[in-house]
Amino acid sequence: MNPTTNIAVRAARKAGSIIMRSFHRVETLNVAEKQSNDYVSEVDRAAEEAILDTIRRAYPNHAVLAEESGAHAGNEYQWIIDPLDGTTNYLHGLPQFSVSIALQHRDELISAVVFDPVRDEMFTASRGNGALLNDRRLRVSQQRTLKGALIGTGIPFRDQRYVDSYLAMMRAMITDTAGIRRPGSAALDFAWVAAGRMDGFWELGLSAWDFAAGTLIVREAGGVVSDIRGGSRHLESGNVIAGNLKVHTEMVRRLAPHVPEAMRF
Repeated sequence: MNPTTNIAVRAARKAGSIIMRSFHRVETLNVAEKQSNDYVSEVDRAAEEAILDTIRRAYPNHAVLAEESGAHAGNEYQWIIDPLDGTTNYLHGLPQFSVSIALQHRDELISAVVFDPVRDEMFTASRGNGALLNDRRLRVSQQRTLKGALIGTGIPFRDQRYVDSYLAMMRAMITDTAGIRRPGSAALDFAWVAAGRMDGFWELGLSAWDFAAGTLIVREAGGVVSDIRGGSRHLESGNVIAGNLKVHTEMVRRLAPHVPEAMRF
């Protein structure tokens, strides 16, 4: 594991400790609505500050893009941080949430961590060195077709413009697959694709901090990540498909007729 990934692991564990200390008293937390159906708590902010403090001590000149505090100027290295991916789950006591930390250098993702503090599962990746779950090497599933595949997704909740298109996509994906799952933390969904627990995943309208780390972890586990049309603008658009090569290819084909015109670029 390279030094930047080690720092990300350290930061994620500190954030995870803060998150778990408050998990069984969520009713006492101060919570605000950032926008429709999108919430932030004092735990999100405290976890992010712990991550930023750890990173700044090691790399004071690096830039940052963080969900709660936004962009911080720096050099050509940029950390992309979601301190608590799955806040809504967390605030309802649903144990499905994660810490997501990625490092990008000149538009190339080079280090990634997704930490599940409930299960103490640390998913990591360093560019060119593969992906791990704790100390075990990760590999995407060997599923060859959508028939029998387990697919993850995220239902649009912030931007309702494309709900009809999404529902058409859902209808297309239900055919033949073994099932569709919506656990509620995109970062963990990507990590589970990398671990072979799900064969594929798609979602519309994500932010970069939701899946930057997951993107590298899936790729280093032998999978493919693209935008909704199979291109390379997923971090820019937030419309994404991930899976092993065969499942990804079939998902792109199956979803293509339902991609709204505004996403056809």
